[in-house]
Amino acid sequence: MQTNFLARTKLGRMFWRRVLPLSVGCYLRQLKAIGPKPVLLTTAVFAANLGDRRQEYDQHVLDDSGLPDDPIQLLHLWIEEAERSLKVTEPNAMLIATVDAANHFQPSARVVLLKHLDEKGLVFYTNYGSKKAREIESHDRIAATFWWPEMHRSVRVQGRVARVSAEESDHYFSIRPRGSQLGAWASQQSQPIESREALDAQYAAVAEKFRDSEKIPRPDQWGGYRITVESMEFWKGGSSRLHDRILFKMTESGQWAKTRLQP
Repeated sequence: MQTNFLARTKLGRMFWRRVLPLSVGCYLRQLKAIGPKPVLLTTAVFAANLGDRRQEYDQHVLDDSGLPDDPIQLLHLWIEEAERSLKVTEPNAMLIATVDAANHFQPSARVVLLKHLDEKGLVFYTNYGSKKAREIESHDRIAATFWWPEMHRSVRVQGRVARVSAEESDHYFSIRPRGSQLGAWASQQSQPIESREALDAQYAAVAEKFRDSEKIPRPDQWGGYRITVESMEFWKGGSSRLHDRILFKMTESGQWAKTRLQP
């Protein structure tokens, strides 16, 4: 009835020709200015979606009979293969977990970059005043995890951690980009700061300080840690959740023992 009235009367024809287009145009302009609104999911829907998510892994089986006897060599190989893969952006990223001995051994974890790997262990660098460093100094047990989902691979590492020599830290610091060197001087890692502007001001002050310096020295509060490996587990995703797990564990005789674990 209302539609018929608007279509037949003079007032109705004016509404269709002039008012409605103006109203729709105004509404569209408002939508463009506001932008798309995010779709909000309830907790129940979100949880249901997580429960439905799953990834099927390929049929390739990790044959432990063809693996090297040294897990460091195998880790080298897997990192190199991840690096050659165009899908993995940071193949040397690893999550490290430490504990705070002064706070009921509360664990914490964060992602760092592996910067050196040899028979002595895995090396990463950080600020010695950071939270991770303080926890390491309080308790030398550590765990690390590499995760390459694009390759259906993961590696878990457990062991002890200690500082590398000053000479090793000096060498690595000398080959870092200049901006990263300045950042190591500018940031008191894990300490509060009032704003981003304050952080930028600290960096600008450091940049000015070393403006005429060809070489920037390593700050005393910055350096490396080495993880001495005690065990290393290699994981390969398998079909029907029958994943491959190969564990290398250092024995008292100083040899690696290799064991296949159930998924």
